[in-house]
Amino acid sequence: MRTFSTYLILAFSFLLFLNCQTVTRDQRPRIAIAGLAIESSTFSPAKTEAEAFKAKEGDALFSQYPFLSETSPQRQAAAWFPALQGHALPGGVVTPEAYESLVAKTLSLLEKNLPYDGLFLDIHGAMSVEGMDDPEGDLIARIRALVGTKTLISTSMDLHGNVSQRLAHQSDLITCYRMAPHEDAMESRQRAVDNLLDRLVSKKGKPKYKAWIPIPILLPGEKTSTRIEPGKSLYAQVAPLTEKEGVVDAAIWIGYAWADAPRNHAVVMVTGDDATAVQESAEQLAQAFWSVRNAFEFVAPTASLEESLMQALKNKTKPFIISDMGDNPTAGGAGDVTWTLQQLLARKEFKDPSGPSLIYASIPGPDMIAAAEAVGIGGKVKAKVGAAVDARFAPPLELEGVVEAIHQGDIHAETEAVIRVGSIQVIVTKKRKPYHHEKDFTQLNLMPKQADIVVVKIGYLVPELYDMRGGWIMALTPGGVDQDLDRLGYQHIQRPIFPLDKEFPDLDLSTRWIPLSDLPLTNH
Repeated sequence: MRTFSTYLILAFSFLLFLNCQTVTRDQRPRIAIAGLAIESSTFSPAKTEAEAFKAKEGDALFSQYPFLSETSPQRQAAAWFPALQGHALPGGVVTPEAYESLVAKTLSLLEKNLPYDGLFLDIHGAMSVEGMDDPEGDLIARIRALVGTKTLISTSMDLHGNVSQRLAHQSDLITCYRMAPHEDAMESRQRAVDNLLDRLVSKKGKPKYKAWIPIPILLPGEKTSTRIEPGKSLYAQVAPLTEKEGVVDAAIWIGYAWADAPRNHAVVMVTGDDATAVQESAEQLAQAFWSVRNAFEFVAPTASLEESLMQALKNKTKPFIISDMGDNPTAGGAGDVTWTLQQLLARKEFKDPSGPSLIYASIPGPDMIAAAEAVGIGGKVKAKVGAAVDARFAPPLELEGVVEAIHQGDIHAETEAVIRVGSIQVIVTKKRKPYHHEKDFTQLNLMPKQADIVVVKIGYLVPELYDMRGGWIMALTPGGVDQDLDRLGYQHIQRPIFPLDKEFPDLDLSTRWIPLSDLPLTNH
């Protein structure tokens, strides 16, 4: 595979050639940008509508990609035609109406600037749409039907996405993150663009070989973090393989555990121009993944909420962070399950304002937000919060307390308020929001580093929270992204699959060759 520095030399040489030949800039490669990204649980009662994607169109897309700034080599190396890219918070299944409206808009915008030499497809890979098993496969097939088979499509994905044979077939180049938490998300998108530019500028065109290997493993991200073994060593094998002669890219997808469709399983994929190098690399990664399947464990200690609180109350280093995992909105949970907050408010330790300080982030409650705005900071309020979407585990909760802060204008929450009840500071939002950064708290006059306990609806901790922790445990709480996969009741995934099954009589981890996108796919 060409290194990025080699690509830069090619790009600058190409631009120099154009200038010397007094060729118009329009003769640079023409590249479009499109994509829809969401991680959506079929085990949550929530529905996702089109507005949740906060779709950007045209030149507004450039702001999402620092490597496509106006003066960057990548921006200068091609003529870019951004169409539409939408990225929603993880949530429930996307309604058919929302999906169709977004796809129709994407196709309409793409049609305006045909033809294209390349297309950068920026997706997650775990979108669920009512009545559809493979939304991303449908999306790329419809884009392909519009742009034609000669256009090179380079797909960037989350490693928790799913790669069906249809998606693999229609993608000429494909890559995904190599870190969980996803600290390399932008780097991975840039890699997808660099690979695309390299193939276009060098005139190599589509890689000749695509190896796709499905692996019968379905594990949650909280068990497959690359911070710890075996995920750390497994993913460390990926980058060296891309340096082999004849290999363009290699990737391992963990897959998405909280959707029930045949495509939900792990996948290894390698692309390149040398059949032997591609096959050996793919089978090496597949065998490596399968061989360590029994070694995957949660990235942090897990326990019931009761046990988690006992540890938190004994802890001497602030803050002790408890992950309220079952309703994690960054994995597809509704974010409004009240079960955990109900348990906390019932405990005697937190009844008095002088008790252990606890920040709870967060619970949606538009009625409470309206009440808080009416009385202002310092006022007493009483209103229901939560369980408007997911009331399976606990009903809406009547919260009564004092308003300590109000913040307006958040991109996700819109309006936030802090309601103190005893020694608990509850963050209430107009719309659901994940709390990942210290600023999310400090803009509400909350000091998480000084709190005894912070409870946040999350699975594994994102970097800022991870670095902040004085202690950490993941609570096995209920919700749409329950970590106990046996309780979910899958009906449509392919069986056998680990860890739900133990016997694999027909295990086959050999390469499945995926034909080029201008050849038919006959085995999907």
